[in-house]
Amino acid sequence: MKVLLLYTSREGQTAKIMQHIKAVLEKQYQCDCMKLEPHTMIDLNAYQAVIIGTSIRYGYYPQLVKTFIQNHAKQLNTMYSAFFGVNLVARKANKNTPQTNLYTRKFLNSIDWQPKLTAVFAGALYYPRYNLFDRYMIRFIMWLGKGETDTSKPMIEYTDWNRVNSYAEQFIQFMTNNSNKK
Repeated sequence: MKVLLLYTSREGQTAKIMQHIKAVLEKQYQCDCMKLEPHTMIDLNAYQAVIIGTSIRYGYYPQLVKTFIQNHAKQLNTMYSAFFGVNLVARKANKNTPQTNLYTRKFLNSIDWQPKLTAVFAGALYYPRYNLFDRYMIRFIMWLGKGETDTSKPMIEYTDWNRVNSYAEQFIQFMTNNSNKK
C-alpha cells in the first residue's frame, strides 16, 4: 500500500510531526512525504491512503490546504484518509482533540472531506524565527492564554510525541482492519 503524507509548515513543526509519522508508517507501507505548495501537482490515483497535516496561524488553517481538500474531496472520501492539525492551543488538555479544539472543529465542519481519523497536536514556539510583528503578536496571544512569553528562548516544544505515535499506530490499525474486509 502506498501512502501520501501531505503537509504545510511555516516554521517546521508540522513537517517534523509528519516526518515522525512517516517513520512509524514506513515499517509497513511505502510513503511519499510532500510539502503542499501552490505549484504542487499530485496524482491521488497513485495512492491508496493519505494523511494531510497543517497548522494554524492567527486562528486559520492555510487557504491552500482548504482549496486542495475542496478540489479533491470526492476522491479523498473514497480513500483511507486522515487529517491532523497543529496549534498551540492544543497544549491544553481540554483543547487537544478535534472535538474540543475550536479551530480544528470549525475547519473540519467547513470542508466536504470526512477524514476517517483526525487529531490535533500541540506545536512549538520558535520566537527567534518570527518576524517582529509575528513575534509580538504570538507573544501577546501566549500571554492571554497563560503560555510561554520569553522570546529569547530558541524553541519551546509542546508536541506530545506519544500522541503522535498513537495517531500513526491508529492509522495503521484502521488500514489493516479495513483492508482485511475487502
